[in-house]
Amino acid sequence: MAGTLQFDLVSPERRLASVVASEVQIPGADGDLTAMEGHAPTITTLRPGILRALAADGAKAFVVTGGFAEITAAGVSVLAERAIPVEEVTAALLDALVADVTAAAAIGGNKDVAEKTAADLAAMRAATGH
Repeated sequence: MAGTLQFDLVSPERRLASVVASEVQIPGADGDLTAMEGHAPTITTLRPGILRALAADGAKAFVVTGGFAEITAAGVSVLAERAIPVEEVTAALLDALVADVTAAAAIGGNKDVAEKTAADLAAMRAATGH
């Protein structure tokens, strides 16, 4: 596979991925971005959304609720607050994630952040088909 980079995804519970990928699509806090081989060094925070890695054995998709991504020319390392493979996502799990993330946004007292978080979660729900 030409033009590849190492992709690693970990959460506090487990290591979810360590694969060679051609690109990684990241739901960054300031907007979506795609990392490919040769990307400029970047660190970004994550917003709730779908993180995708295109690997030789197919696409891998994960629901993430936040965290950080470090991008280098040779790899992407993602430290997620919570990450779940899309195929393991259920409607009940999404309801729990929505409640947790919405409560956390409300505790901060920032109405704009809470509204943006709610919109991100609605988009995530639609993307997973739940």
